[in-house]
Amino acid sequence: MHSATVSLDPAFVVGPVRRRTFGSFVEHLGRCVYTGIHDPGHPTADADGFRGDVIELTRELGVSTVRYPGGNFVSGYRWEDAVGPVEQRPRRLDLAWHSTEPNLVGVDEFMRWAAKAGVEPMMAVNLGTRGVQEALDLLEYCNVPGGSFWADQRRANGAEDPYRIKMWCLGNEMDGPWQIGSKTPQEYGRLAAETARAMRMIDPGLELVVCGSSGSQMPTFGEWERVVLTEAYEHVDHVSAHAYYWEEDGDLASFLASVVDMDHFVESVAATADAVRAARKQTKRVHISFDEWNVWYQKRAESRPPSGDDWPVAPVLLEDRYNVADAVVVGNMLISLLRNTDRVHSASMAQLVNVIAPIMTEPGGRIWKQTIFHPFALTARHAAGEVLRLAIDSPVHKTARFGEVAVLDAVATHDAGSGDVVVFAVNRSLTGPVVLDVDLRGFPGMRVAEAVTLSNPDHTWSATADDDTSVLPRPNTSAKVADDRVRAELPPVSWSMLRLVRE
Repeated sequence: MHSATVSLDPAFVVGPVRRRTFGSFVEHLGRCVYTGIHDPGHPTADADGFRGDVIELTRELGVSTVRYPGGNFVSGYRWEDAVGPVEQRPRRLDLAWHSTEPNLVGVDEFMRWAAKAGVEPMMAVNLGTRGVQEALDLLEYCNVPGGSFWADQRRANGAEDPYRIKMWCLGNEMDGPWQIGSKTPQEYGRLAAETARAMRMIDPGLELVVCGSSGSQMPTFGEWERVVLTEAYEHVDHVSAHAYYWEEDGDLASFLASVVDMDHFVESVAATADAVRAARKQTKRVHISFDEWNVWYQKRAESRPPSGDDWPVAPVLLEDRYNVADAVVVGNMLISLLRNTDRVHSASMAQLVNVIAPIMTEPGGRIWKQTIFHPFALTARHAAGEVLRLAIDSPVHKTARFGEVAVLDAVATHDAGSGDVVVFAVNRSLTGPVVLDVDLRGFPGMRVAEAVTLSNPDHTWSATADDDTSVLPRPNTSAKVADDRVRAELPPVSWSMLRLVRE
């Protein structure tokens, strides 16, 4: 049995818990929109065709922002196709996912769904096949009160008041060779700067996200960020980061240690942004929008889009079934995002429904929570106040990909208003439990209000529509406070939350 110690003190603060850390992502991909959020024939569907059960679970998940409409899809998207009378909207080929887009859901429908779900929209513009003017048209449609062509079109379409969308993504993964209209960093950086400058002429208060490299394993990574930010630094607020992890060739130990790469990713992007800041003699700091992250088994058959003459509407794509180990990694990724809250100011788990998602639906039928739903929902619900900088003393074990890695990883938050302290921890050991001691000398007089652990002796267990997933996670009855310490036993391959309150 391993032992680990976590020390925390209210004086050592990383930064605030940002509600935008708990964002999600809805792309016109597979069944995320159609038979996901939008399913007019479903018994819970409202007058707009949106599933009420999906909205209910979105709220339970604690989602703060939703990025829309892509993703790869946005790089070929003509947003004008999906406004106005539905019966007059054209069907278009979606080259990104070899599908047909019926345009039944567009900007106005999504904004009504976002209001019902209680989420902040994060809109993306097409800088693949389109450019500055189309981005300005969409911004005018969304944010200008009236008196201009596109603003009056919105009003004619039933939305009298402007949407006032604040966060905008300047394209998506523009260094990816799979991306429609992919570009060199010089080409994209110049286009992003021109688009950002023009958009601010309409709405100076926007928060703009420039595309970082598509991933830390890309040959463009690092140099892409440097060149793009050199072109656009003055005009943007955030640079995007995207990361997906999955278990390969049965190497569970390396998979459970994926956050080693995620932490390095954040550190590298932040360092590059700060180097450009210094070189350009800027005072403001560009932060990170980690607007795609999750576990995604990219080599599975369902991750490959259709081909040939078949262009289906809402095909089954990227519908990963998540197990307990996947949920532990997702919980650990949330630990990383919180730990880096000084630089990561926004994040979006990709995606919300059906497509590599915490929520699954049957067309016209049942809905259920995947294993990854639980660490996200509990972290979003209980992380509040400020993120604390921890001292972690943990044993290590060897991994094939990352070398020696700490068995235990953790983060803690402190809400000064309520006095609550919440510790989120993972045991990445494959073989044995970890006895965790949390040093509470900086927080005297605490008791355990809630302690839960997500684990299963079979870490390959996955939820299905027939399972009652409310049994995950379970109470951790080992958590006790004594002598200014809380002690809890964490099983192997597990995620845990300890919520402490004052006596």
